[in-house]
Amino acid sequence: MSASAPVPQPSAPPSPGGHRAGRGGPAAAVLVAVLLGAAPAGGQGFAGLGSAAGDFALPAPGPFDFPADHGPHWDFRIEWWYLTAVLTGPDGSDLGVQWTLFRTALAPGRGEGWQSPQLWMGHAGLTTPDRHFVAERLARDGTGQAGVELAPAFRAWIDDWELAAPAPPAPGRDALERVVVAARGMEFAYRLKLEAAGPLVAQGDGGYSVKSAAGQASRYYSQPFYRAEGWLDLPEGRVAVTGLAWLDREWSSQPLAPDQTGWDWFSLHLDGGERMMGFRLRDGGAGYTAAAWIGPDGVAEALPPGALRLTPLDRAEVAGRRVPVRWRLELPATGLDVTVAAVNPQAWMATLVAYWEGPVRVTGSHPGRGYLEMTGYE
Repeated sequence: MSASAPVPQPSAPPSPGGHRAGRGGPAAAVLVAVLLGAAPAGGQGFAGLGSAAGDFALPAPGPFDFPADHGPHWDFRIEWWYLTAVLTGPDGSDLGVQWTLFRTALAPGRGEGWQSPQLWMGHAGLTTPDRHFVAERLARDGTGQAGVELAPAFRAWIDDWELAAPAPPAPGRDALERVVVAARGMEFAYRLKLEAAGPLVAQGDGGYSVKSAAGQASRYYSQPFYRAEGWLDLPEGRVAVTGLAWLDREWSSQPLAPDQTGWDWFSLHLDGGERMMGFRLRDGGAGYTAAAWIGPDGVAEALPPGALRLTPLDRAEVAGRRVPVRWRLELPATGLDVTVAAVNPQAWMATLVAYWEGPVRVTGSHPGRGYLEMTGYE
């Protein structure tokens, strides 16, 4: 499903080894909660994402329009540019990086300067086997502090963080085929060059991704074939890394049903060259699951709701919550039967909107690596 921008609420203190940088703190939490129309803390703390769409546009099936769909969709309530990378250091250690830019709207459309109803929020994470670093940025559209532009080359940014193409694409090539991603916090920084070794993938039914039995949906596509190389700055110094990365793009105005309280989302890079995306939206019952099986050639098969089975195996105490950090995933139609385990169980994003996000190791029928995001655990 990818990360989403829930309504900011006061969050737990940063976990050991982590740090929240940027325009954070209680005053910012209150400001953003007011700007985004926060509801009282509780099950539907995620977004107003289950509230009625009101005057906002609703997603509909149909083909994507590239490169325009790489840019903002101002008439939708929420969207994100969400990148994760599973990396290997010189000593063979598992490392992970997250970079996300969220756009949330108070009303459809744009305005001049501070009159714009569009808001931006950036999250960056860096995970090692024993530490997790976090930073956050907030901005108002129309001030030049954050945005997404398509010309002359793609660039998404907030402050000095960016996901950007170094040059316009060659004729017939995708604008996101080659990009650089960079961010920094008080105790960490990273910069990665990414090059796609496969095509964009439309999730769901040609990019129309249903999220509930009631029909809530988003527009959703991925670039799951990036090869990554670059560096991480840690307190002890700079580390060269290589690995794989996955970009998700999603937009909607009501992506959850009113009774859905959060989700468990997986993106897996399997050693055989396949990719798997799967999620469960929790509703107090069996939940709603969906999955996509992506071949090494980029051909994707969307599996029907209920085809993916997710079973929590172990939980950890994380920021005062009991969070599943080891899972069994079964997708019988593809023969997938794997155990997915957190590289660092304490990968808590102690941002204004707190959630769990970190790299995982995959063992079983299809070994590999990936990323896991879990929201709504209280």
